Amino acid sequence: MSDLHDKLDTWIDRHFDEEVAFLQALVRVPTDTPPGNNAPHAERTAELLESVNLQVERHKVPEAVVKAAGMVSVTNLVVRHKFGDGPTIALNAHGDVVPPGDGWTHDPYGGEIKDGKIYGRAAAVSKSDFATYTFALRSLIRSGAKLRGTVELHFTYDEEFGGELGPGWLLNLGITQPDVLIAAGFSYQVVVAHNGCLQLEVTLHGTASHAAYPDTGVDALQAANKLLTALYAHNDVLRERKSKVAGIHHPYLNVGRISGGTNTNVVPGKVVLKLDRRMIPEEDANVVEAEVRQLINDTVAQSPGIRVEIKRILLARSLKASPNNHALVAALRRHAQALFGEEIPVVGTPLYTDVRLYGALGIPAAIYGAGPRTVLESNAKRADEHLVLEDLRRATKVIARTVADLLA
Repeated sequence: MSDLHDKLDTWIDRHFDEEVAFLQALVRVPTDTPPGNNAPHAERTAELLESVNLQVERHKVPEAVVKAAGMVSVTNLVVRHKFGDGPTIALNAHGDVVPPGDGWTHDPYGGEIKDGKIYGRAAAVSKSDFATYTFALRSLIRSGAKLRGTVELHFTYDEEFGGELGPGWLLNLGITQPDVLIAAGFSYQVVVAHNGCLQLEVTLHGTASHAAYPDTGVDALQAANKLLTALYAHNDVLRERKSKVAGIHHPYLNVGRISGGTNTNVVPGKVVLKLDRRMIPEEDANVVEAEVRQLINDTVAQSPGIRVEIKRILLARSLKASPNNHALVAALRRHAQALFGEEIPVVGTPLYTDVRLYGALGIPAAIYGAGPRTVLESNAKRADEHLVLEDLRRATKVIARTVADLLA
């Protein structure tokens, strides 16, 4: 296999400038989610893929379904290349990303190259792996290797809103049924498990009244204050629930948004909280949700005259390490360690990802792609997000070699 690996490496080196230009083109088409108007990026991606003779399937999610989820447009892309009879390996990355926000010193949509790095929103997470996976596949095709199986590219656009209209859409409709999955990640670690996430919207209804006559109203904000205290105190309990997965520590609860009241001279009659409860892989999502709802109800019951509504916004289950992914993980580590010249750990991540949707179907999976050691190093979801180009080059080689081994 070493001759094939050398051939793959050589092709990737010769076409690396083209790979960087490919990534620049993707960064320059915004995919801010919200608002989530991502079909234009999918079309641009499809054009680039077709320009290098890859056959692209466009799977448009119906407009009414997309709008009901809070977005504008979603078109997922699938590329399939069959080398021969054998298993199907899917390579999945998402193109949607949070808006750039403030504080940038580089154009978030410029794809600027400086000091060996490319800057731009989604340069690291995860448009980088559109490039990684595309050029790994191209190198395999051009190698002429006699491989047994199929490689699929899944480029999807709903990760920020939970993935159900991205990979979830492709899987639930039977558009794809892969045997193995590699998903967008980081080049210095192989991730095999991740946290889950429960998000709830909690509405407290009181009775608004003039601030000059506060006794005629029921203050929803005071009730919200009691609830906030109880929710954050619950973190003391959660810190004692330790995960046994390296890279994951304990569950956590965060209130990310609060809104309410009508004016400064009015007793607030309504307050809305939005909370995020991260779940370690050892936790049961149903038990967690019941626990959080019980805590909310018990606390609000201590505020007479307050009515509470609890609405689930998101339930993303955790990914547990698969007992069937050993060959995949071993190949990724072997080639990453050879190309990066250092130990590549196998870990979990406190993030939640679309990989859980594949894992729920029993598909062996690992998270690996271009990027630094941690999310924080890349400034992902912060100003001046960037990717070291040498990490992109080496990760592309790791993916190409790994797929070659699995399909040899």
